[in-house]
Amino acid sequence: MNGTQLHYVVGGTGDLVVLLHGWPETWWAFRKLMPKLAEHYKVVAIDHRGIGIPDELKPSDGFTKKNMARDVYELIRSLGYESAHIVGHDLGAMVAYSFAANYPEATRRLALLDVVHPDETYYDRPMLRRPRTGFNMWWVAFNQVQGLPEQVFAGRGWHLIDWLYSNSLKDPESVTAFDRAVYARAYDTPEGIRAANGWYQAYHQDIEDLKTYDKVSLPLLALAAPTQYDQVQEQLSQIATDVRMVRVDKSLHWLAEDDPELVSRELLGFLAQ
Repeated sequence: MNGTQLHYVVGGTGDLVVLLHGWPETWWAFRKLMPKLAEHYKVVAIDHRGIGIPDELKPSDGFTKKNMARDVYELIRSLGYESAHIVGHDLGAMVAYSFAANYPEATRRLALLDVVHPDETYYDRPMLRRPRTGFNMWWVAFNQVQGLPEQVFAGRGWHLIDWLYSNSLKDPESVTAFDRAVYARAYDTPEGIRAANGWYQAYHQDIEDLKTYDKVSLPLLALAAPTQYDQVQEQLSQIATDVRMVRVDKSLHWLAEDDPELVSRELLGFLAQ
């Protein structure tokens, strides 16, 4: 669909809820939320373009968030639905916002977890952060480099995944060794790394695309860790009109894995309104 194959996992019945994961994760990032959501909704957790399919089928382009939102739209239609609730974390939140901006008639409610959408402020983010002012997201720049990440991390995906979680989880056990192995497999081959980095290499176009969108006016729930809360709130004040913010104090970034009880409770309350 839309020139690629998508892997997704489905459970439950009822109105459709679409879950969109971030980097470097897969649909498995929502394993703690899906059972609770599926008690009330049909839940679809999607692996983004380039993840969850054999290397020989991974696309070579189409990684703008606008085009990835089209992937989601076509999948929703193929499932027999005309609209859905859209929930995204990290990079998935970028796709989720783009979906709402491009397909407002197909978006019932929108929930963004810890990230919004690339905008001009991305160009102002420091290469070197002051001590105790947040996490140094070095991979945003590194993943822009073409060719080198594949050479550095191919066959070594575990080391990247393990380092990220070991340094950015409130409770390291919330993402177990098994979970980390699931993610490492998805980002362990040159083609898998190339495809995922394509998401980052599209940021320049994503920023330009955002300038063409109207403000999103549908109900929007934003959950954010303390280190991201102010930034998420400020970004959304510029591009959305009906926003409810929730601080997730038990997390540094991986909200659905650090505090699934709070996240699922907030989502269920929001989606039921």
